[in-house]
Amino acid sequence: MLPPVVRERSDSERVIVRGHLEAATGKRLSDEALRIYGRYQREFVEALGLCPWAVRVREEGKVAVHALLEPTDGLFAPTMDAVAQLGADESVEVGLLVFPRSAATRTEHEAFVSAVRERDAELHEGSPPMAMAAFHPNAEADFSHPSRLVPFIRRSPDPVIQLIRRTALEAVRKRTSDRGTAFLDPSEIDFGTMLAAKAQPPLHERVADKNRDTIQELGVAEAEAILAAIRADRDASYARLAAEGES
Repeated sequence: MLPPVVRERSDSERVIVRGHLEAATGKRLSDEALRIYGRYQREFVEALGLCPWAVRVREEGKVAVHALLEPTDGLFAPTMDAVAQLGADESVEVGLLVFPRSAATRTEHEAFVSAVRERDAELHEGSPPMAMAAFHPNAEADFSHPSRLVPFIRRSPDPVIQLIRRTALEAVRKRTSDRGTAFLDPSEIDFGTMLAAKAQPPLHERVADKNRDTIQELGVAEAEAILAAIRADRDASYARLAAEGES
C-alpha cells in the first residue's frame, strides 16, 4: 500500500527577510542561504542518492551556487543575467540559483522559471546551453506515480532554479544507456535475447522510479524529518537576520 499524500505547508509560514538590506546583512543572508542549501544538497539529495551526478560534479568542482537577494518582484532581470553568466562558463556543469527573499508560491515559482526558460531559449535561438528545473520548499509527497514525487524530491529550503548543461546531461544519458557493444565479439552475442529485451526507459524515468523506491524504503516520515530540520534551521537563521534589519 502506498503512503498517503502529505500536504504541503502554507507559504505564509516561511520566514522572508523583507525591506531594505544593508550590505553586511545582505552578505550574511547570502552566506546563510548557501549554507542552508548545502545542507539540503548533502543531507537529503546526496545522502539518499537522489541525483545520479550530484556527488561527482561537486567533487570535480563543476557546480556553481549563487544566492540572488532581490525580492520576488525584482528577480527577473538579475536571474537572466545569472543564467547568461552560468551558460557562458563552460567549466560549470550544474548551476544553482537560490532565492532566499522570494515569497513566491510553488505555482508562482514554476511560472517564473518557465518565463526565464522561455526567454533564455529565445536569446539562444531555441538552443540554450542549460536545461532548467524549479525547486521549491512547498511540495507534497505523492507516491501515486514516480513522476508525481519529483516536486517532493526538489523541496529545497528556498526557491531555486537548477541549471544543468545540456552537453553534460547528454553525456550522462549516453553513459547510462550505452550497451557497450563496441568491444563485443559478434559471435558471442545472443541476438534473440537482445531483440527480446525491453528498451530501457529514459534516464529521467529511471531516476524517478529509483527515487520513489528510496523514499518508500526510508519512510516518508523520516524524509520529512530531514527536510523539516533544514527548514527549521533556515527559518531561525533568517528570523535573526530579519530582526537585525529592524533594529
